[in-house]
Amino acid sequence: MRVNNRKVMNGVLEEMGVTAGEQADAVLRTIDKFDKVGEAGVRELLTTGRKDDSGAFIDGVGLAADAVDPVIAFLSSKGADNAETLANLRAAAGASVVGLEGVEELAEIAGLLAAQGVGPDRVVIDPSIVRGLGYYTGPVFEAELTFEILDEKGRKRQFGSVAGGGRYDGLVERFTGQKVPATGLSIGVDRLLAALRAKGLAGTQDQGPVVVTVMDRARMADYQAMAAELRAAGIRAEVYLGNPKNFGNQLKYADKRRSPVAVIQGGDEAERGVVQIKDLVLGAKIAAQASHDEWKAQPAQSEVPRADLVAAVAKILSA
Repeated sequence: MRVNNRKVMNGVLEEMGVTAGEQADAVLRTIDKFDKVGEAGVRELLTTGRKDDSGAFIDGVGLAADAVDPVIAFLSSKGADNAETLANLRAAAGASVVGLEGVEELAEIAGLLAAQGVGPDRVVIDPSIVRGLGYYTGPVFEAELTFEILDEKGRKRQFGSVAGGGRYDGLVERFTGQKVPATGLSIGVDRLLAALRAKGLAGTQDQGPVVVTVMDRARMADYQAMAAELRAAGIRAEVYLGNPKNFGNQLKYADKRRSPVAVIQGGDEAERGVVQIKDLVLGAKIAAQASHDEWKAQPAQSEVPRADLVAAVAKILSA
C-alpha cells in the first residue's frame, strides 16, 4: 500500500504560489506522471512543455522555472524509510500550515501501522501517489501487487495497482448539506481476477462468453440484439467492440477470451435471414487432431436461420 496526503500537496502548491483551480489541477496531473517522465520531464511539463516519446509536443503549465522547485523537492522526498520520508516532507511543506498538518496525519498513520506490526515492507509513504480526483481532502492511497509478470514483449514487470482511494470530507456535504467525513475505495475487479489467474488461484480454465463478431459497423444494433437474446436465455455473450476491419483479429480475441462459440453475420447472411455459428472448441480440436477428410466431414461452422440462433448456440454449449 502506498499512502500520501492531499493536504501536503496543497501545502506544496501554496509554496509554489499556485491557487486552486485549473492550474492547480494541471500541476497535480503532472505530478502523477513523475514515475513515467522523471524529474526533468516534470520540470518541462510544469514550465515550457516537452516532447513525448512519439515526438509530439505537450504544452507546459507555464510556471516560472524557480516556482517548480517546491514540487520537485516534494516528489524527491521519498526516503529509505517512512521516518526519513516524513522528515523530507516537513521540509518540502515549508511554512504551509495545511501542508504540515498533512505531514502530521501521515506520521499518525505510520505510528498506528507500526503499533500493529505493519512495516514499510507492506505500507509505505509515497509522495508520488496523487489520485487525480479533485474532491480528496486528506490521505490518499493505492494498493499494488508486487509480484512479477511478463509484458507483451516478454519483459519482467510488477503487476501493479489493483485498488485506490482516499479521504473526502466535503463530497457528501455538496449533495446533502451535512458534514460527513468519508473514505472511499475503488477496486479494479478485472485486474484482481487477472492477478488471481496469473497466480493460478482462479478459474484459468473457465469458459468465456459467446462472441458476436462485427462484419458491418453500421449494423451494431443487430449484433447487440443477438447478444441480448443470448443473455436473456442465460448464455454469456458479448459483441466485439474493437476495430472490425480485420476479421482474423476478432477470432483471435475470441480465443483470448476462451470463447466457445463465435456468431457471424455479414450482409449476405442478413439478407438471407441466417447466421453462421462457429464452434471454436470443436474447430481447435479438429485443427489439432483430424485429417483433412475428417475436417471436411465435421465442419466446425454451420449456417442456421437467424430465429434459431439461441437454440443453435445452446446445443453447441450443451455438447
